[in-house]
Amino acid sequence: MWVAQIMLFVMFAMSGVMKLATPIAQLAAMMPWTGQLPEGFVRFIGLVDLAGGIGILLPALTRIQPRLGTLAALGIIVLQILAIAFHTSRGEFGVLPLNFVLLPFAVFVLWGRARRAPILPR
Repeated sequence: MWVAQIMLFVMFAMSGVMKLATPIAQLAAMMPWTGQLPEGFVRFIGLVDLAGGIGILLPALTRIQPRLGTLAALGIIVLQILAIAFHTSRGEFGVLPLNFVLLPFAVFVLWGRARRAPILPR
């Protein structure tokens, strides 16, 4: 469970920071959709990614409001479903494997922290 949480944290924190800090022109060279949508939307998605990454790990580590970790996992699940629909609608099938890898990890964390191995608050 911890490995899945750490992996999700790393992926979403890196993605979030990149979408927040990288100039749009550079970002568009790596992810074309970022150059075709409003900058505010791209930066918002960066915040969502960063919040999901932090939320999937920090509450569990600190045992402060650990339920937030399960909510972050649920948010990541919704985000991945929306990302799959978005990229499919644009014909960007090359990016879908990553979404299809992240989705089951988030489902696993949601199930594990909600049912199998919940973390109790302090």
